[in-house]
Amino acid sequence: MHTIAKLITGHRKIIMVVFGILSLLGVVLMTQVDVNYDMLDYLPADAESTIALEVMWEEFEGNVPNVRAMIRDVDLVEALQIKEDILQIEGVTDVMWLDDVVDIKAPIEMADTETVEAYYKDRAALFSVTVENGMEARAIDALYDLLGDGSAIAGDAASTAFSQNMAASESLGAMAILIPLVIVILLLTSSAWAEPVLFLLTIGGSVLINLGTNIFLGEISYITQAISPILQMAVSLDYAIFLLHSFEEHRMRTSDMEVAMQKAIQESFPAIAASAATTLFGFLALMFMQFRIGPDLGLNLVKGVILSYLSVMVFLPAVTLTCHKWLDKTRHKKILPSFEKAGKFLLKIRIPGLVMVLLVLIPCFLAQQRTNFIYGIGEPDPSTRLGQDTAAVEEVFGKSTTLVLMVPKGDVARELALCNDLKKVDHITNVMSYTTTVGSTIPPDYLDESITGNFYSENLARIILTSSNPQEGEEAFATVEAVRETVGAYYDTYYSCGQSANLYDMKTVVSSDTGLVNIIAVIAIILVLLCTFKSLSIPIILVFVIETAIWINLSIPYFAGNSLSYIGYLVINTVQLGATIDYAILLTESYMRNRQTHGKRAAMEKTIGNNFVSIATSALILASAGLCLALTSSNSIVTEMGVLLGRGTIFSILLVCAVLPCLLLIFDPVIEKTTLRPKFYKELSK
Repeated sequence: MHTIAKLITGHRKIIMVVFGILSLLGVVLMTQVDVNYDMLDYLPADAESTIALEVMWEEFEGNVPNVRAMIRDVDLVEALQIKEDILQIEGVTDVMWLDDVVDIKAPIEMADTETVEAYYKDRAALFSVTVENGMEARAIDALYDLLGDGSAIAGDAASTAFSQNMAASESLGAMAILIPLVIVILLLTSSAWAEPVLFLLTIGGSVLINLGTNIFLGEISYITQAISPILQMAVSLDYAIFLLHSFEEHRMRTSDMEVAMQKAIQESFPAIAASAATTLFGFLALMFMQFRIGPDLGLNLVKGVILSYLSVMVFLPAVTLTCHKWLDKTRHKKILPSFEKAGKFLLKIRIPGLVMVLLVLIPCFLAQQRTNFIYGIGEPDPSTRLGQDTAAVEEVFGKSTTLVLMVPKGDVARELALCNDLKKVDHITNVMSYTTTVGSTIPPDYLDESITGNFYSENLARIILTSSNPQEGEEAFATVEAVRETVGAYYDTYYSCGQSANLYDMKTVVSSDTGLVNIIAVIAIILVLLCTFKSLSIPIILVFVIETAIWINLSIPYFAGNSLSYIGYLVINTVQLGATIDYAILLTESYMRNRQTHGKRAAMEKTIGNNFVSIATSALILASAGLCLALTSSNSIVTEMGVLLGRGTIFSILLVCAVLPCLLLIFDPVIEKTTLRPKFYKELSK
């Protein structure tokens, strides 16, 4: 490490030039990275609905309807013309309306009222539009232009278009809030006005490089785009703080700047490496998820941690040595008061704190497992146009979800019998197939392909179902199960897809991910802690403290009676563990050092007094990152993950400062016996 430190300090100009070039290259490349806004693309390739979608794309021209477009105050003739105009919009592949299910040339009063009112009610027409993937934003904008004021557009494609339009501005908005907050926090705890600038240059550059490297992945999810840069910055600023503070300490002992930095690099290497490793392995666990949003986010965060670590260990020493005169000129007295007495206060409340945590531990553990989960993006924000349009459509036509079935072609009688049974399934309001629309007595060969193409391909018959359910929930998933059970009684091979079916499959996939991802994260971090502390007991104590904070955090939605995004639940399990266990590591490492020269109580008082500000600074930055995500994002998944991150960080620091000291003192004899050469101070150890 000494040789590496000398190379870094001796080639600082080259390092700064290379880092600058890579950062600029990252800015250019990040604009070329595609962003995927469709969560369903991240389902495993063997999920039933994924296979069904691929089969439908091969066999049929039309996709699953993904837009509900409503226009008010039109008659049937006007509505028919609007339907034709919608079909001309680029990106629109299909439009279904009343004329597809009833003969509107006959008096409409003669048709089934329930069927008519699913498409035309109180002079309002509702079109089921299919927009192709990747064209959502352009097609929805064109739809609004065509339908004009008073129209309302809802559905998955509308949600995707809304996310596309908002994602870039919201990411910038989050950064615009976070960076000033971070600067303020760092200024309060630094000894020079220039320090925060060096921190942000170092970590900000690594963030840009990380975003640029995504060009090699082809595309990233919009969740990764929104969360990854902010999380990378928040979790890795610690590394820069550790190194620079170590440099300042060594400057007091030597007048040679390069020697001071070399010693700082060597001294801080183990602490920074351990901190980075636990965070990295926490994020790495996400890559074992079947639901591929985990690998997408996990890979970006792993890259980010590695790049931040390299930036801190290589670029920060170079830029600090170059700018040391600026640092000296901007020195100031510390703004925050000393927290040396914090140790005595926290030790006084350690027993009540531990008792309180033990009392809520089991209820919180059980509660976080019984939370009601949402597997999609949930209901749109009512303050947005999407939320208002969704409410307007549902006020007139109610909730509606489309399911698509594909069965082997050829047996018209069996197809008709299946359709009749599907009509009996609870919440199914409409069944549209060749046999129910054209009739089972008319051979398809006698009709034009423009009529039969919606229902028959070369090999399959397509049946389109409409249900009155929301996209997800117990009733929606029960309907999916009932539909699949019904069609399974008629055909050995069939395919089913649609938003409810897709979310049902997502539920099955992500639910199976939970145990695997959590176990991998916990085992990996325990192994890192074993290597760091060379102790059998310390890893268990530290993981227990942070896991308890996670359980408390994730139990709150259950006790509040709220639903929780399952993706947020799954991701925060590993993110909170990997990101906040650093606080426990910092406190424990300091305690183990102080324990060599002090009795256990005196060692803990000194440990808390010396490290409280550092831990609080890191926690405030991470909590602020969560707050920024929650305040700036209109996407419910991103907002919820921000809330979970901010709240979870607060719980983690509370338990690290109030409960971990108590556990370390209680288990001090056990730690001594289960740790390799602890060298504890003996005279005052009782």
